[in-house]
Amino acid sequence: MTAYTATVTVRLKHGVLDPEAETTQQALERLGFELEDLRSADRFEIDIEAESAESAHERASEMAERLLANPTIHDYDVEVDER
Repeated sequence: MTAYTATVTVRLKHGVLDPEAETTQQALERLGFELEDLRSADRFEIDIEAESAESAHERASEMAERLLANPTIHDYDVEVDER
């Protein structure tokens, strides 16, 4: 078994209201920053023992699908690095 860290980034799908990002974008614009768009995201770092990076990716994806993300309103990305 090898030690991996899976990083799962969960964000709202385009078109789903994101009040946290909207408020943050307005505050940044009031501070003089120009930006086209801003979206909020949650990031989870999961330490996993697995036989391969592919196996660690599959397990982290299952975690995202079953708990970390709501597939109706969220998209997610999984990245796996060996520790």
